Amino acid sequence: MKRTGAQILVEMIKSQGVDTIFGYPGGATIDIHDELDRHDDLRHILVRHEQGAVHMADSYARAHKTTGVALVTSGPGATNTVTGIASAHSDSIPMVVFTGQVPTGLIGNDAFQEVDIVGITRPCTKHNYLVKDPAKLAGTIQEAFHIASSGRPGPVLVDLPKDVIQAEIEFDMPEPTKMRSYKPNYKPNKKQMAKAVSMLKAARRPVIFAGGGVISSKASEEITRIAKLANIPVTGSLMGLGSFPGSDDQWLGMLGMHGTYRANMSIGHSDLIFAAGVRFDDRVTGNIEKFAPDAKIIQIDIDPTSIHKNIEVHCPIVGDCKMALADILALMEKEDPADFHQDRDAWMARINEWKQTTPLKYEQKDDVIKPQYVVEKLYEVTEGKAIVTTEVGQNQMWTAQYYHFDRPNHFITSGGLGVMGFGLPAAIGAKAGQPDKLVVCVAGDGSIQMNSQELMTAVASKLDVKIVILNNRFLGMVRQWQEFFYDRSYADTNMEDAPDFVKLAEAYGASGFKCDDPAKVTATLQEGLNTPGTVIMEFIVEREESVYPMVPAGGAITDMLLV
Repeated sequence: MKRTGAQILVEMIKSQGVDTIFGYPGGATIDIHDELDRHDDLRHILVRHEQGAVHMADSYARAHKTTGVALVTSGPGATNTVTGIASAHSDSIPMVVFTGQVPTGLIGNDAFQEVDIVGITRPCTKHNYLVKDPAKLAGTIQEAFHIASSGRPGPVLVDLPKDVIQAEIEFDMPEPTKMRSYKPNYKPNKKQMAKAVSMLKAARRPVIFAGGGVISSKASEEITRIAKLANIPVTGSLMGLGSFPGSDDQWLGMLGMHGTYRANMSIGHSDLIFAAGVRFDDRVTGNIEKFAPDAKIIQIDIDPTSIHKNIEVHCPIVGDCKMALADILALMEKEDPADFHQDRDAWMARINEWKQTTPLKYEQKDDVIKPQYVVEKLYEVTEGKAIVTTEVGQNQMWTAQYYHFDRPNHFITSGGLGVMGFGLPAAIGAKAGQPDKLVVCVAGDGSIQMNSQELMTAVASKLDVKIVILNNRFLGMVRQWQEFFYDRSYADTNMEDAPDFVKLAEAYGASGFKCDDPAKVTATLQEGLNTPGTVIMEFIVEREESVYPMVPAGGAITDMLLV
């Protein structure tokens, strides 16, 4: 049966189980949008900027546990996606981005709205394609989804020339993808499993370090059972929050530059780190030469290039986190549980002492709102059940520290790339994926302005999200560095000139609330969260409040600024 390229594209997208696309039309993709309009079972969410589309697809993939899809036009439409693609690549998020392109005969001629988006995105995609032959369109799309969602997940870009989309050819659904050159290894080496169990038995000061790979492989249950069986304390990277219950006594909190004192000290004094789904980036390790000097390290990762990349490990395990953890758990369950608890009392007592003597802390007074207090009250009011997205900066760190995530896929943030402007579109994407869940974006007054136009997307699409703005009238994280290391020279970080966020909300058809009284924080949160529709809640917070602990650049993670 003859089909146009646009019809083939839509059929192939549906064949992959996709029901939602985030996009923005243009001349190069007009035929695709014309075809999409004929499919009631495929929802297209019209964004207000292409960067927002990719962040929404990213968050949708995390919340819905599937592959996100974005569709944009050629030229500036394509280049506007690069930041979102790079963020998804850093955080290993499965996504397929379709970009329009000028007709094949015009490629290379500097045609109107022509860019080499394949070349531009080659460093920040898992793979990308330029489809020049309509006969290869269906198979390419199928491959794109397979690559994006398998192995270490990541974004794949498919560039679609207009003549390929308009061409009419015979179409048959292709056979399942078989790629001889791409065969990710899922099954870990059994000898390494046994070695890991022996190391766990021998350890006296072990710590489990859980990362985003635990969440993406859906292995939270397995790592929790291992921690419980062997009574091992657990820390996590920013991307790993929610992989182990944040309210559990064995949870140490986040590790790294703004990690908790007990987490950083536990890693620094451990004799074994059991790391799953982490790549030991610089925000976690601090000074590599001083990182966990007495510890042997077990590292599980599906990507062999992530092992030994930053830190030398003693037991590398290449494979899917869920499969590896399940195999290790099965071996542990054959052993005497007492073998995993020998001589641990002193270690657990020391951790408990760190927890009691040096907790996360701030002092809430009567005259000004502390941002930590807002996050704590948000946790209480939502009972810890909301899906929380964040922007990037101090708001992100305070959320990571004071909102205790008990479930995976409930904390969604731009980790590796650290994109300001991520949180609002991410909240919309999460709401599209989990419409029955409460979704809250925690933002700073600077970062919310990066993509505030997506308020219109939320309102128009009836994807009701709640936005908590911690307004300190500064670019807070940069200001904090200026305070500590640049003698309080606040160059270009003053944000006192800002919009009225309540009026901004109302201009987009949303609701707005403003609070500058500590006594009214809880009431404002309750009113905002219970108000139908999209809502902005602006809290005027302490201007020069800083995130503690803080590890200075180049320092060991055990050398923290605490006040």
